[in-house]
Amino acid sequence: MAKLSDQPVTADDLMPLALTSYGHFTSMRVDGEGRIRGLSLHLDRLSRDSQEVFGTAVDPGRVRALVAAALADQPGPCVVRVTNYDPAVNLGRPADATRPELLVTVRPAGQLPPPPLTAMTVPYERDLPLVKHAGLFGALHARRAAQLAGFDDALFVGRDGLVSEGGTWNVGFIDTDGTVVWPQAPVLPGVTMALLQEQRADWKTAPVTVDEAKGMAAAFATNTSIGVRAVAAIDDHPIPVEHPLLTELRDAYLSVPGEEL
Repeated sequence: MAKLSDQPVTADDLMPLALTSYGHFTSMRVDGEGRIRGLSLHLDRLSRDSQEVFGTAVDPGRVRALVAAALADQPGPCVVRVTNYDPAVNLGRPADATRPELLVTVRPAGQLPPPPLTAMTVPYERDLPLVKHAGLFGALHARRAAQLAGFDDALFVGRDGLVSEGGTWNVGFIDTDGTVVWPQAPVLPGVTMALLQEQRADWKTAPVTVDEAKGMAAAFATNTSIGVRAVAAIDDHPIPVEHPLLTELRDAYLSVPGEEL
């Protein structure tokens, strides 16, 4: 199901987004009662990114209404994505794209927690890493390379040799002292990551090299779809997936009350 500004979307509506990928989005997991963890943070992201991408604001009330309408006939947990793009965007004149509209799509949500994943380090830095934009080619190409090599996903490493983030997720680590470590690098400010940081005081941000990542007591991926997902291996180095703090982090995330639309 997809609607553009609360109207059924057409192929012509989607053509500019497909041909340019110029837009931004946020994805939100909706629980069985229609509540969303971190809804306010998702709305803040849309507004912040719209200013960066289009120089315009996003009306939070409009987003709430469109999402509520899209969820009216959706049973059970699902993931709703709100994409902000200008259907009139032109490849030659992106500066003229100043009237974005909201595309709302819904898909089923997977079970929580998902099984541990394996990650292959890939040299890659996202364009505008602070923005959750629709330009996913580089990230998906890295994910494809990792999967062809037998891994589940890619873990990005910058030109400075430091770990940053995953294909579509933030990465966190638990060091040997039992402290949660978030990589100090240009990364997307993830909503799930922010919620976890609000729940726990014992975390820090620090540069993490690939060797340091492989030497951590545990590692995990986070985003709205997966919550907290253990990382079982980085390259050919296994990472323990049973750690008390991983369980605490999962429970802390699930304990966050969802916000009503």
